[in-house]
Amino acid sequence: MRYWFGLLLMQMLVLPPTLYAQSSAGLISIPSTHDVATTESKLKAALQSKGMQIFAQIDHAAAAKQIKQTLHPTRLIIFGNPKIGTKLMQCDQRMGIELPLKMLIYEDETGKVWLSYANTQVFAQRYRLEACSGVLEKVSRALTGFAQSATE
Repeated sequence: MRYWFGLLLMQMLVLPPTLYAQSSAGLISIPSTHDVATTESKLKAALQSKGMQIFAQIDHAAAAKQIKQTLHPTRLIIFGNPKIGTKLMQCDQRMGIELPLKMLIYEDETGKVWLSYANTQVFAQRYRLEACSGVLEKVSRALTGFAQSATE
């Protein structure tokens, strides 16, 4: 019980209150003050400045266009750091399904741009990560920092 309370407290301290209003389904969504391309560029710069490896970039709107469909701009950035991911998988190897980490940048039907990513609290609930709570806290802080750098 103390473990879960600690994680909840950590989330409350790390995440700005504006994020809570847009947190649902295990995702944290932050409004961006930029368009999709600029948000993506700023995210990549923030990731690279912290030594993250960008494994893949997916342009969902471009894929939709290939099948003659339309989709608002939607881009997925897949990234990580094997030093951190390995530690999490050593606690529970099933974490490999969640890794590498992902951030989705998209424009909604009103034209507002958002950046969404997985709430690490869900990982703590889903997997046996008690021994990795410190690592998970660092991941949570890093994700928050990357999101803020990309959206402000």
